[in-house]
Parts: sequence; structure tokens; C-alpha cells
Amino acid sequence: MIRAVIFDVGECLVDETREYGAWADWLGVSRHTFHAVFGAMVAQGRDHVDTFREFRPGFDLETEREARVAAGRPETYGEEDLYEDVRPTLRQLRADGMWLGISGNQTVRSGRILRELFTGEVDLIGTSDDWGATKPEPAFFQRVVEAAPFEPAEMLYVGDRVDNDVRPAREAGMRTALVHRGPWARIQWTTGEATRLPTFRVESLLELSGLIAHFNGAVR
Repeated sequence: MIRAVIFDVGECLVDETREYGAWADWLGVSRHTFHAVFGAMVAQGRDHVDTFREFRPGFDLETEREARVAAGRPETYGEEDLYEDVRPTLRQLRADGMWLGISGNQTVRSGRILRELFTGEVDLIGTSDDWGATKPEPAFFQRVVEAAPFEPAEMLYVGDRVDNDVRPAREAGMRTALVHRGPWARIQWTTGEATRLPTFRVESLLELSGLIAHFNGAVR
């Protein structure tokens, strides 16, 4: 049975449109051009950071993050950037008795924001910076498993990417859900892995409660 649900952050809980627009502004390129190149990188299976390097050769993400902080323009997000299904989904899953977590490739700063946004709503908030392991590395998902009081097969990892979320979480023994939003899911949705690997494929996080209930009923 599924007893725990762990969510990725970017494009699963948080709509990153505003933040990627801020990066385009920081690089001094039009948002339209930035987003077009970003989509091309995703479609080619390349690291999304290659987008930045197309406009600024030698771009180093951590250095530029620090520069943005120094300039008073740090990476940020807030309540207005959460997808509208996030809060009701967390409430419903909690009412269903689920143990809840949030874990993704995020900075220490992002971890602080997540803890402010979700105080008292989830049982775990863990980031790649906290753990010194980055998705899709097996070590990241091992940290998730170690942090939850359940067996991997009792855990559902929810994300928007096959390569960073579904495939490695499945290899770690977890159930998985792929949510159809954000650039990666839009591009990967019809691929063989995207149709074959996830336990669930959803258009909205609100679908999870019913799907989990049906799954748990089926395996009793």
C-alpha cells in the first residue's frame, strides 16, 4: 500500500515561469527567446543550464546565484507561484492519512522558503543542498527513503520529469506519479518511458487521492 507521498518542487508544486523570466532579464535577453532556447535544450535531452550558457558562455549557476543575491535580485518564489491544486491536494492527502514530504533539487535558500510556505503541512522538507546529493543520483533518493518511516514500495514520488523523477525514484523501489505540466512533462509525456514507467499519470495533483485509494484497495 502507498502510505507516503513525496513531492518534487519545480513544476510540481511551484510554477517557475516568473523565476525563469527573471533569469532571462538577468542575462539581458528577451523572455521569448530564453524560453524558446530552454525548450530546445529540454527536447534535446540536454541539461537546462545549457540554456544559460547559450547566452553567456562559461555561465556558472552558483556564481550567478550569488551575484543575483548581491544585486538584491535573488531567486525567489512565494504563495502566488504555487499551482492552485497544491494546497487542496495536501489537505486531502493529509485527511487520507498520508505521510507527506517535499524533496527536490533546491538550494538552501529555497529550503528556507519551502519551510515558511509549508510549516505544519508536511512531515519532511529536504533539498539537494541539505543532503549533498542531486537528482537523479541514487544517493538523493536513498536520503528520501532514509527520512521516511516506510519501505520504498510504500512511498509515492511525484514529479514532472521522467529522467530526474520517475525513472530514478522507480529504480529506488518507489511508486511514482508524473504530473503533466512544465516544459519537461510537456515534451516527455508521449515518450515510451513516460507512458510505461509511472504508477500514475495525472493532469492535476487533485487526482492523486482517488488514485491512491483505488490502488490501496486493489492491493489489499
